Amino acid sequence: MRNLQGLNAFVESAESGSFTGAAVKLGVTPAAVSKNVVRLEKELQVRLFHRSTRRLALTTEGQTFLAQVGSALRSLNEAADQLTRTNAEPQGRVRITSGISFGRQFILPALAKIARRFPKLEMELNLDNRTVDLVGSGDDIGVRVGELHDSSLIARPICPLISVLVASPAYLRQHGTPATPEDLKDHRVLGLQFASGEMAKWRFKNVSGRGTIKWVPHAQVWTSDPDLFMELAASGEGISQAALQHAAPLLRSGRLKLVLHDQYEHEGRQIFLCYPDRQFLSQRVRVVVEALCVDLAAQPDLGLRLNAIPREWCAS
Repeated sequence: MRNLQGLNAFVESAESGSFTGAAVKLGVTPAAVSKNVVRLEKELQVRLFHRSTRRLALTTEGQTFLAQVGSALRSLNEAADQLTRTNAEPQGRVRITSGISFGRQFILPALAKIARRFPKLEMELNLDNRTVDLVGSGDDIGVRVGELHDSSLIARPICPLISVLVASPAYLRQHGTPATPEDLKDHRVLGLQFASGEMAKWRFKNVSGRGTIKWVPHAQVWTSDPDLFMELAASGEGISQAALQHAAPLLRSGRLKLVLHDQYEHEGRQIFLCYPDRQFLSQRVRVVVEALCVDLAAQPDLGLRLNAIPREWCAS
């Protein structure tokens, strides 16, 4: 078998689910990918994909062929990478996707440091609060929150996502500090709306010790960008939900205070750094993954825990 271009096009198309996704990975046009797959099918005298205007699906023969050649082709590519790894700098484009707040605050500064270390790398950061199909979108690395439903991804834990309620000292002086969740009905609250359209519920520990109490805030203003609400809260406009690591700079400066922090249930979700589950990662992706993990592990705000926060951060 000498048609390596066809094999690469076939494997990447099967794993991406489209010729477009494979084209992004291979750095060619979708038409070139399609042409190479057709050439491979003619050589094998078998159809590997069912094609439609909306969907690309493997035939039974295609599934069998992918199982046979996929790992072998990755081993071949890794062997070629190893020949040049010691002498050549990592180069090429690495695409990263992240939620807006986390990407701005933690990923983008880390990428600036990585760019100084590896001048031949190009890094593209796409900020989106929606969950992106990492393989289908052509992205190499993604930051995800909560449970992962895609078993084809490797997930490296970064930190817990700790939800808190915050308000400015000026707001609390004027309107009082709520002592129980029931007191919130007398306060102005700011509501967070997920990209899916679902309203974020506020969760409180049940005084009986069993389960949690879920409450949808009755807000006049909603947004899907939590950074905007933190700034509104810091300006005295009301009580807002926030992630502890995002609110930390404003808590440290005294512009925000934690409200009901001993009663608010942070849900215990995790933030992960994800990348496709392949036996061999390309050098360009590997160095970015490892550098990001090292940089994020050194971020003090990502190591914050509610049982160790400074007392002055809390509303009295």
